[in-house]
Amino acid sequence: MKHLPLPRRALLAGAAALPLPALAQGAWPNRPIRAIVSFPPGGAIDTTTRLLAPYLSESLGQPIVIENRTGATGTIAAGAVAAAPPDGYTLLFDASTHSSALHLVRNLPFSYTTAFAPITQLTSVPLILVAHPSVPANSFAEFMALGRARAAAGQPLTYASSGNGSAAHYAAVLFLQRAGWEATHVPFRGGGPAVQALLSGTVQFHMGTAASSTALAQNGQLKAYAVTTRERIPQLPQTPTLNESGMAGYEWTEWGGVFAPAGTPDAVLDRVNAAIIQALAQPAVRERLAAIGMLPVGSTRQAFATYVREQQELVGRLTREAGVTLD
Repeated sequence: MKHLPLPRRALLAGAAALPLPALAQGAWPNRPIRAIVSFPPGGAIDTTTRLLAPYLSESLGQPIVIENRTGATGTIAAGAVAAAPPDGYTLLFDASTHSSALHLVRNLPFSYTTAFAPITQLTSVPLILVAHPSVPANSFAEFMALGRARAAAGQPLTYASSGNGSAAHYAAVLFLQRAGWEATHVPFRGGGPAVQALLSGTVQFHMGTAASSTALAQNGQLKAYAVTTRERIPQLPQTPTLNESGMAGYEWTEWGGVFAPAGTPDAVLDRVNAAIIQALAQPAVRERLAAIGMLPVGSTRQAFATYVREQQELVGRLTREAGVTLD
C-alpha cells in the first residue's frame, strides 16, 4: 500500500516576503468574504480559521466573516460552499473528513472530487499511539507482542476513536492492517470523550492528536509508544515514529485546508493562496499552532490538489478493505 508524504513545511520559507498577485479584473474583493467552517467552535479547523482571519482580512482588505456549518461529517458546510457562486466570496475551511466523507455519506447532492477548487493545506496534526498505564507493555515492540497475543487468544485489545470515519479511526485501521492483528473499535463523539475513555481505562489504546495527548504522555497519565509522522515531534523527542519502529512507510496525520467552489477564477484563488501562506508564516501564528500541536503547511494550489486526490484514494482503499462505515 502506498503511504503518502506530507507537503513540505519548507513551502513556508520566505513566504512573509511573497507578493500578493494582482487580479486582472482589479475589483475583487469589494465586500466581506465568508469563511464557512465544517466543524464546531473550539475544534482544530475552527481554531486555525479564527487565528488566520485577522491576517487574511488585512491582506485582502475585507472582513472575513466566519460561519460554523456543522454536522453530517462536514458535508453540511461542504454542500453550502459547493452551491455558492464561484466568485471568491465563499470559502470552505475543512478538515481531514474532506477525504473520507465521499466514501461514507450517501446521496450527497455534490461531488467532493469535482465541486471544489483546492487552495492550500493549512496544517497537519501529528497523531500519537498512546495507551492506558495499565496496559502491560512498556515499548512499541512489547505493545505489538501484546496485541498479537491478545488477538490470538480471542481477547483483542480495545481502542478509542473520535468517531467512525474520523482521522483517528483511519489511523488505527491503517496501523492494525500493517500490524497484522485485530483490535476492537470503540467510537466516541469527538477526541475529548475518546481521551477521557482512555484515561478511565474503559479502552486500552488510542491514536490521539498531539494536542490532546502530549501533556498526558509527558506526565505519565498515558504511555506513548510511537508517533504517526515521518519525523519525531519536538514535544516528545524520545518517542519514535511508527516508521522507525518497524512499520516502514507508515505516515498519517489529521489536516486542515481551504477550498473554493469549482470555477472560481484562478486570479482569485492565487490571491487567497498567497494571503494564507503569508499569514501562516507570521511568528505569532506559528507559535500558537505549535502550542496546540499543529504544524503549519502552506502548500501551492497544485500540491494541495494532488495531496487531496491521493488522500481520497488512500482513504477509499482503507474504507473498502476494512469495511469502515458511519454506523
